[in-house]
Amino acid sequence: MIDKYKEAFEKTRLAGTIAAGALDEVAKIAKPGISTAEIDKLCYNYLNDHGAYSAPLFYRGFPKSCCTSTNHVVCHGIPSEKILKDGDIVNVDVTALKDGWHGDTSRTFEIGEVSVKAKKLVISTYEAMMKAIKIVKDDIHLGDIGATIQDHVEADGFSVVQDFCGHGIGKSFHKEPNVLHYGKKGTGEKIKTGMIFTIEPMINLGKYETKTLNDGWTAVTKDKSLSAQFEHTIGVTKDGCEIFTLSKNQ
Repeated sequence: MIDKYKEAFEKTRLAGTIAAGALDEVAKIAKPGISTAEIDKLCYNYLNDHGAYSAPLFYRGFPKSCCTSTNHVVCHGIPSEKILKDGDIVNVDVTALKDGWHGDTSRTFEIGEVSVKAKKLVISTYEAMMKAIKIVKDDIHLGDIGATIQDHVEADGFSVVQDFCGHGIGKSFHKEPNVLHYGKKGTGEKIKTGMIFTIEPMINLGKYETKTLNDGWTAVTKDKSLSAQFEHTIGVTKDGCEIFTLSKNQ
């Protein structure tokens, strides 16, 4: 890695590894009968135990340490005493702040035995993210990322949420560029070596439209269809990219 990007990559890698570790721990308890508040407590404790801070906690007033988005909740679900039941899917989104740098990642967990449709949605969402990550390298267009995701999930009969996107990250939690998960190849800004951003497609079983509830955070599908999401923080290199939030268990 070029020296001028070395610190950014090293610091983001450290924060990302901690965030991924938190989700590995969530995977152990994500079963019917657990509350999303218990998931939140686990994430809070894990980050603290590893010398990191939860970036979402109190960010713009967000009250919890992670986002837990269940079933038709697209993103930014607030952990509560809600009990997860057999057949649910829940996305858990964790961002570790370590030594001034952020690592942002999420996974959708299947709770017990889920429906065939739900399983297909979760698999397609993960595959779309990984397909997009595989094409990332210096000098491609941001639109190439969106097109790759959109083509994959629409071929499976799903839709891409357009109200939320990936984002640049580093010492700031959210910054430029905005990384859309739909679009046309060859359009948008060219990405360059050293850029760090998230790819985090939100994919719906039904239509792509969303709405935000009265709490000001919780985004849901308008048609109440299931939604899944996966997210990695990556750093662009000349010939590819590094995934900073990769888990040994993925």
